[in-house]
Amino acid sequence: MSSLLFIYNAKSGFANTIIDISNKLLNPETYSCNLCAITYNTFTENKTWKSFRAQSEIDMKFYHIDEFVRRYPNYSNLEFPIILLKKENDLQEFMSSKKINALKNVEDLISVIENKSKAA
Repeated sequence: MSSLLFIYNAKSGFANTIIDISNKLLNPETYSCNLCAITYNTFTENKTWKSFRAQSEIDMKFYHIDEFVRRYPNYSNLEFPIILLKKENDLQEFMSSKKINALKNVEDLISVIENKSKAA
């Protein structure tokens, strides 16, 4: 079975969450994770994204950088954020950091995921 792995350009933990929220509020133009910005509002998950995830048949897993690198140390040199396609034990790029950072909103992300998933 295949899965999509979403790796945010952020570290896990309460202190890092506070830093990210502050950065999102005070310097949104310099916020370094567009995947975070379009799937989460300041404090909660985007409603459109949450609904898509709940209704989708796609297996999705979510990681912060540190969590991902602990689990997949051979992939620590990737550019984050990134979405990977996991087929058995193989990880392939599904959507690059450059493409994620070019997205304008969550609807664009959902559209790409749906279209690419049909082709995969």
